[in-house]
Amino acid sequence: MSLSDEERKSLEELERDLALTDPDLAYELKSGRPRGAVARNLLGSVAVLAGFVMVIVGIVTQLVILGVVGFLLASGGAYWLLAGTSLRRRTPPHDDDPAP
Repeated sequence: MSLSDEERKSLEELERDLALTDPDLAYELKSGRPRGAVARNLLGSVAVLAGFVMVIVGIVTQLVILGVVGFLLASGGAYWLLAGTSLRRRTPPHDDDPAP
């Protein structure tokens, strides 16, 4: 179902108004993910890798406290990395399905 010219112009005007009044929300709606998602993924991955390295170094040097701290860092990084993800499958709505 296509939009008429009047409806398209109205939607474009609403989009411009949203971008002017709340640029953060406009960015999130346009990109489809929150602004901090990239930083969360990067820092979570670095924490997991650093934790694993600390566990391995703790095993090699036989320092139990280093292994424990590494495990906690890796676990915390994994939690932080996965906390922002949704387990629901993201599928676009079909034209036949009613909007929620």
